[in-house]
Amino acid sequence: MSASERPHWTRQIVARLLYLVPLKAFGTMAFMALFFWGYFGVLRFPLAPATVMPQIAADAWIPFTPLAFPAYVSLWAYASLPPALLREFRTLALFGVWIAAMCLFCLGLFWLFPTAVPPSGIDWSLYPEMAVIKTVDTGGNACPSLHVAAAVFTALWLDRICLAIGSPAWLRWLNALQCLAILWSTVATRQHVVLDVVAGLVVGLAFALPALRHATGSLRAERI
Repeated sequence: MSASERPHWTRQIVARLLYLVPLKAFGTMAFMALFFWGYFGVLRFPLAPATVMPQIAADAWIPFTPLAFPAYVSLWAYASLPPALLREFRTLALFGVWIAAMCLFCLGLFWLFPTAVPPSGIDWSLYPEMAVIKTVDTGGNACPSLHVAAAVFTALWLDRICLAIGSPAWLRWLNALQCLAILWSTVATRQHVVLDVVAGLVVGLAFALPALRHATGSLRAERI
């Protein structure tokens, strides 16, 4: 089917969102439940004492701000978009396998080589929304930032989906800006240091690029 014969990109989005809704909804919730079980298990029972990650000059360039909190927590909705927008079961399965492999890789690193962010010296009681994160998700499991890796993985898959549906350029730019906002928020909330972000970026690319190559045939079918 040629680009001129395909439905408008907005209609394609609606159709994709309606495809296998129960499977996508249950699968996403089950995946996140298993992920958090593993994440907090590793956080509480690391194999060795955590190494504190060093700060570099770039950390001082990104000041702390509670305004970064919405961008930080938006990852969980953002990361749910690629599976919600896939319309081929094989592509959906490949996405799940690759992102699961990335998460297991990072959890293995966190368990074998635990890392933590340095004390920020911030009174978190002054920022109730941030205090919740700091209480539940302490400054461990730091490097590589899985938050960053997941955002990068998601951004690259969403960009490929945008190409498949023939979306306008502004939607691809919006996707890129959302990813950048999440990366910025990990440092601006003091959940990570810049080196964690760099390592997370490398991990995200290392898994997303081969995943997209692996799924090339399925993604080509998504254009039809």
